[in-house]
Amino acid sequence: MVKQVRVMRMSVEQPLWRALTGYRVLTMLYAVGLFATAYDEFDRPGIAIAYYVVLCVWTFATLPRVQNAAACTKRFLAADLAIAVTGIVLTPLVVNDHHIDSGGPTLPSIWTAGSVLAFAIKGGWRWAALASTPVAAANLFERGHPARDTVHNVILVWVASIAIGYVVEVARASERTLARALEIEAATRERERLARDIHDSVLQVLAMVQRRGAVMGGEAAELGRMAGEQEVALRTLVSGGLTSVSRVSRDAAQGAVVHVIDDERDDDGPVDDGPLDLRALLAPYASAKVSLVEPGAPVPLPPPAARELAAAVGAALDNVHRHAGEHARAWILVEDEPDEVIVTVRDDGPGIPEGRLAQAEGEGRLGVALSIRGRLRDLGGSAELISPPGQGTEVELKVPKVSRGKAGQR
Repeated sequence: MVKQVRVMRMSVEQPLWRALTGYRVLTMLYAVGLFATAYDEFDRPGIAIAYYVVLCVWTFATLPRVQNAAACTKRFLAADLAIAVTGIVLTPLVVNDHHIDSGGPTLPSIWTAGSVLAFAIKGGWRWAALASTPVAAANLFERGHPARDTVHNVILVWVASIAIGYVVEVARASERTLARALEIEAATRERERLARDIHDSVLQVLAMVQRRGAVMGGEAAELGRMAGEQEVALRTLVSGGLTSVSRVSRDAAQGAVVHVIDDERDDDGPVDDGPLDLRALLAPYASAKVSLVEPGAPVPLPPPAARELAAAVGAALDNVHRHAGEHARAWILVEDEPDEVIVTVRDDGPGIPEGRLAQAEGEGRLGVALSIRGRLRDLGGSAELISPPGQGTEVELKVPKVSRGKAGQR
């Protein structure tokens, strides 16, 4: 199979940029509305009208600039802040003394906060503090003296912009952490999938060569010994981890939340869309020593879930053959429940000694951990092993019909 990875990029910053775009338009209209309602307080309304024309044209023309961090350049931020500060400084020249003494709004009014917020979203709290300083100085100049309401507004803009900038920095750090976690999860699932495939094929062949070589003796024994060494080395590699660098890490550096979706396709084309009958996949396991008990009706499952469940059954039967002896008998029971499918594999062998599974996992023998439990975990199901001493082993595999696991969603 060819494994493909599709990456969808998202960012928690994008809603902030969208909100800033709407804020700039609404506050521009608000500033123009204030001018219209307080027209009598303007001694030089022509200058104010000229400024509002520039403000409206600038706001609409630069909407694409405040849609993402890449488009919002330093040059644009400086020009945007200059327009806001210019409007504040022009206010004493166009309004009467009563407007200033009563604490009336400046020409850009609260539109100025949008310029400061752009700095905060783009560069964090340090950029926000830098942009708030000239705005504070311009407001104090416009009022002529540090009045209480002016100081209050200046401090409010300062604190709010710095807080938003700090939140943006925390969000970016969280995005990088989440992207790294998703990368580790994807690498771990890929490692477990490779380990299952290797265990079901290469490791079993090497183990068989080692056993047959020891029985035949001579040069075959030496070949079996070498196969045994390679088996141990391969088990160590599989259990140690196969970590690869994916595209997720490169996207993480840009602050993107990355969702990895595994899509398995056959070399000849896409995976079948229709469900598979589990009975057809389990039928080849039936033999003189393996009895298969199944429902009379089809047991449909999604193709990935059906194949993985059948592979887990094969791994359980392989353990019966290897550990219970060649003369051991096994039974496969398939139960089609309304919400799940239950497959039970039972043998009449000596059972598994207490602590043997943990010991085998420590030695790198991950047949049960990966080939059985790992597969069922990826399907959103479960695998339970019951093995009383001297009474055989029973493996109960449960798979939900609507898979909640990752393998069932491929």
